[in-house]
Amino acid sequence: MYYVVDLVKKHNSWRRFEAINLIASENVMSPLAEAVYLSDMMHRYAEGKPGKRYYQGSIYVDEIEVLVHNLMSSLFRVEFVEPRVISGTIANAVTFSVLAVPGDKAAVTSIQAGAHISHTEKGVLGALGIKTVEMPFDLDTWNIDIDLARKIIEQENPRLVVLGASAYLFPHPTKAIAEIAHSVGATVIHDIAHVLGLIAGKKWSNPIHEGADIITASTHKTFPGPQGGVIMTDDEKLYKLVSNNVLKFVSNHHLHRLPALAITIVEMMYFGEEYAEQIVRNAKKFAESLAAEGFNVVAEHLGYTSSHIVLVDIHKHCSASKAAKLLEEANIIANKNLLPWDHLNPDNPSGLRFGVQEMTRFGMKEQDFEEIAKFIREILIDKKDPREVKPRVVELRKQYLSVHYGFKLSEEVYSDLLITLRM
Repeated sequence: MYYVVDLVKKHNSWRRFEAINLIASENVMSPLAEAVYLSDMMHRYAEGKPGKRYYQGSIYVDEIEVLVHNLMSSLFRVEFVEPRVISGTIANAVTFSVLAVPGDKAAVTSIQAGAHISHTEKGVLGALGIKTVEMPFDLDTWNIDIDLARKIIEQENPRLVVLGASAYLFPHPTKAIAEIAHSVGATVIHDIAHVLGLIAGKKWSNPIHEGADIITASTHKTFPGPQGGVIMTDDEKLYKLVSNNVLKFVSNHHLHRLPALAITIVEMMYFGEEYAEQIVRNAKKFAESLAAEGFNVVAEHLGYTSSHIVLVDIHKHCSASKAAKLLEEANIIANKNLLPWDHLNPDNPSGLRFGVQEMTRFGMKEQDFEEIAKFIREILIDKKDPREVKPRVVELRKQYLSVHYGFKLSEEVYSDLLITLRM
């Protein structure tokens, strides 16, 4: 028992007080969101929809779930929200499975060009028996080649067209692709898991407003909420099809995340624009700083990035796998990542993927990312022992321990929450 507690304490201390986290798919909740996350709802079921549950005992859960729907609908300016999916991948599975059948085709981007594995035959689409055809990637625009995508879509006549990525530097051309897709009767699904917070903060446009039929997302990347997923659309018929399909994939939708999600939505209403603006500014400065330190940062001719993500081709210095491990030894957490010119071998890619959203939420600004770029250069180019760099990483991290762009948790509210659990 004590061993487990000790491991958790070590993890908490390392990741929250000593490490600079640059994983692009992670974030942290505010203290208030964390406090309501730790509720009795984590023990309960609420199968079905609000007011139509298969179990009793969810009268307060129902209120919160309806509140989440209404708040998210307002924030993203969409009509229909399905918050019961427990991850972005499950959101994709629910959506793909109701809109296509085994043997149908889906037009997708490639893994090397940034697509999430759930968009491929090695992931959800393959598990559902849906065949994939890849839309070509244009390195000049670092994006889908619209003309070649038109040829693929018109020749293959896919049932689905899937946009969005996990190495997502620039917005996909939703409007152009949607027009092509709709001309052959295909449904456009845009996975905005990585950029949901940037959309909430008005730094990226909402794909629904550009022609996408439905959007899927997770709620814990640039959107700094609890781990979970969401589906949104303006199409009532499509919403009913997808919403009625959720129970096939999700029995218990992890009720304790709903109040935390509601808090985070309101936080993004208040602070989202400021937060998203700082994320983009930090990412651009980080990319520029890494390039100045001697790294091959991709898409230089396009300004490197317009999201929270920075991609570096590291192969001239060492393997990406080795680079990520060396950085971890210095308490800088990042991940290896395939790039468009890589062979499909996720164990030996040439890219490193960095995301600035979590450290931005802890208050870091442009000058801090200049400093982090220097640390990375010392480790990967100068070949310094990571243990020599680590103390300075920890020193910088300890200057940023409080969550920004969120609501503060008063002692009175915190005590009230604890008291209700202990009674």
